[in-house]
Amino acid sequence: MPVSKEEICLTYNLTEDECDMIEALALHPTCEHCNKALPPASLEARIGSFECTFCATCVENVMGNVCPNCSGGFAPHPIRPAQNWRNGNDLGDFPARRLMKHKLLNTATHANFPYEIRSLVHKER
Repeated sequence: MPVSKEEICLTYNLTEDECDMIEALALHPTCEHCNKALPPASLEARIGSFECTFCATCVENVMGNVCPNCSGGFAPHPIRPAQNWRNGNDLGDFPARRLMKHKLLNTATHANFPYEIRSLVHKER
């Protein structure tokens, strides 16, 4: 089973644009801050606009719903179907990532983000 972007692209003979889309829709296995497990069906997973992945607890209690990477907000991560209901768009054909992306957030630095960013609704950031 292919697990890297490159392996998936080669296995399924995808174009560079199609590969980029797969990369953008990666399912990361853990919270980038606390490293909590976030399996593909987790209702706790939150994503940012660049597919940054954090748990709901960290997003709400640590980050104040401000992404430490891009300053955007978060949304619940959609759940990829485990079963192939249509056209091979499932975890079997497009598995969740195994590689963890863990980088503990400097909460003191993040707390100093400008107040204006936190007070803006997501569409105005």
